[in-house]
Amino acid sequence: MFHKIDATVLFVQDLSKSIEFYRDTLELSLVFQDAGSATFKMENQYILLLAPSTATNLLSDEANPVKIEGSARFLLATGVENVDATYETLKSRGVTFLKPPISQPWGLRTAHFTDPEGNIWEINQSIEEN
Repeated sequence: MFHKIDATVLFVQDLSKSIEFYRDTLELSLVFQDAGSATFKMENQYILLLAPSTATNLLSDEANPVKIEGSARFLLATGVENVDATYETLKSRGVTFLKPPISQPWGLRTAHFTDPEGNIWEINQSIEEN
């Protein structure tokens, strides 16, 4: 039934600060922006940022209101060429990490950080066996 995810939508309270983070810190390509949203592209995946009022107008009606409050409920994972180098680059740009790079028993080297809204990201790379 489902074959791929085309877009991930993040609900953000401070749209301007989030746009700055995704555009300037993570260097994602901004492809659309208006007063209540922003769209970034990563190869064949879109990351959309929606302000609460835009999300409410888009996703709900009076009978079925959408609640946008709460903490992170999922994790976005992305592969990188070198976790340690990416970690150092993002740290130098002020990114706050939850966990520094660590080799996991399931064959990935990972590190975890949050965006300004508390959404959790994982950067990872495959650990090659020697």
